[in-house]
Amino acid sequence: NEAVDRFLGNLDQGAMTAAEISGDAHSSRPWRSYSSLMYPEFDVCAPLVDDERFDVVICEQVLEHVLDPLAAVANLRELCRPGGRVIITSPFLIKVHELPMYGMFDYWRFTPRGLKLMLEHAGLMIEEAGQWGNRMCVTGNLSRWSAHRRWHPMRDEPDIPVQIWAFARRPID
Repeated sequence: NEAVDRFLGNLDQGAMTAAEISGDAHSSRPWRSYSSLMYPEFDVCAPLVDDERFDVVICEQVLEHVLDPLAAVANLRELCRPGGRVIITSPFLIKVHELPMYGMFDYWRFTPRGLKLMLEHAGLMIEEAGQWGNRMCVTGNLSRWSAHRRWHPMRDEPDIPVQIWAFARRPID
């Protein structure tokens, strides 16, 4: 979250339109306009039917649940205006998490390199990609869910990522 907050904090949010495909965690930022496209009701893999485009598209903790992550990333690019940003976060070393009653299943894990490759394949330019995690978080997630943050140490062990992210820009066509 610190990397996402830092990245978004460096943008001129008041001049930007934003869409979030994962809830509304960033709704209180001073966007010019903001839309929450709730997954799975908003199918990020389906062809877009609306012409609305955004300066920033935020997709947190969704890609691991979609049937076709390549199609999803291509649609994230299309949701962006030329020059717009795509922010993606996804878990790596956490336990499988599913909500079958809502049609949400857990299919994928991506390394930072794999996420970068998918974004580049979709025609996005990587601005930053990274990861954060450590052994204590990984073992903690095996017995408790991540809402119990009191046991998360704050040091990073680069070879044991719990969370990965990438920030990319859609080229100006």
